[in-house]
Amino acid sequence: MKDKILERFLRYVKIDTRSDYESETFPSSERQWDLLRLLKDEMVSMGLHDVELDHYGYLTATLPANQPAKGVPVVAFIAHVDTSPDVPGEVVKPLVHRDYNGEDIVLSGNTAEIIKVTENPNLGRCKGDTLITSDGASLLGADDKAGIAEILSAVEYLQAHPEIPRGTIKIAFTPDEEIGKGTLHFDVEKFGADFAYTMDGGDLGEIENETFTASSATLTVKGHNVHPGYAKDKMVNAVRITAELLTHLPADMAPETTEKREGYIHPNNLKGDVSEVTVSFILRDFSLEGVEQKKALLQDICARMRERYPKADIILKTEDQYKNMIYKLNEEPRVVEFALEAVRRCGLEPRLKFIRGGTDGAQLCFKGLLTPNVFAGGQNIHSKQEWVSLEWMEKASETILHLVQIWYEKTHTA
Repeated sequence: MKDKILERFLRYVKIDTRSDYESETFPSSERQWDLLRLLKDEMVSMGLHDVELDHYGYLTATLPANQPAKGVPVVAFIAHVDTSPDVPGEVVKPLVHRDYNGEDIVLSGNTAEIIKVTENPNLGRCKGDTLITSDGASLLGADDKAGIAEILSAVEYLQAHPEIPRGTIKIAFTPDEEIGKGTLHFDVEKFGADFAYTMDGGDLGEIENETFTASSATLTVKGHNVHPGYAKDKMVNAVRITAELLTHLPADMAPETTEKREGYIHPNNLKGDVSEVTVSFILRDFSLEGVEQKKALLQDICARMRERYPKADIILKTEDQYKNMIYKLNEEPRVVEFALEAVRRCGLEPRLKFIRGGTDGAQLCFKGLLTPNVFAGGQNIHSKQEWVSLEWMEKASETILHLVQIWYEKTHTA
């Protein structure tokens, strides 16, 4: 499958599909449609059934069972078409580094961008591989166009090898995952899958079964503005109050000071003036209790600031976004167990991992479609130093093939 994966991947990454935080449309950017329409045509030409691109930008298709499949669940494979809006991506020039020599990689389009071995320990695992990078002027887009190429190449292989028994397979490509809206309008019941896997993880052999539990918070500080020359005992400066409030956030509870299973409170956007300031926060923890504690901490800080500045109006609103998907995945252990077994059949040692972030799978789990995350191979995602190994991508496609067979073997009844 290696040549097919590479050919597909190089075509897909050249299409600008960055999503847009500020947009009120769905998908959030018109450019995502370019790849979605290309993929639709490709899936039709492959002979897949029920190929549909709906008005929300969800592209779905079916690969029918090739054997009597009594008792075999319908299994789906999912990837997202959008790339991060935080990094340039309007012109992506992928570079193919064959027989990688194990040394630092200087990106020719921006020689200040160097993928260093000392900062990328996984490069040591890829000596002799074919690596793909951007030229350093943009992201690459392996997140998640690697997943798309892996899914379609695996499906094409299944079509060419009818001797591999399978139940019905579903495919979905979604928009706007990078801005947290990938499943906003996804109709799980209509899709018709029993279980699913997102091909959107990183390192070779990893299966991700945990995500953050996520909430957001919006702080509004309303003051009173008057002419600064005559402001004595009159002005209530929302900017100063907000600045002081932010100093009360624990220094050891920030993204830049936390790792592993440590959660954080992250003020990620601020706008306003003397009369009113708004700050957006994201709250993250692996447990529901941890997120609730962070909400309570913010409320306590706001309460103390209200006492200090009684003339100001200090308002904090919180909103839950998604929960750690392990709460749902534990309800049906086979979904993860079969993924680990598929990795073993590829000749790899599987690793169960948590994600310091979220995926479409987290939200799909709570919509009723259990969806852990399978490695796709991408490294340094959301950066100009993004890279991926073609050999790792091939192993991801092989994992899909084994998953299809395992579900058939373990659940088929005569």
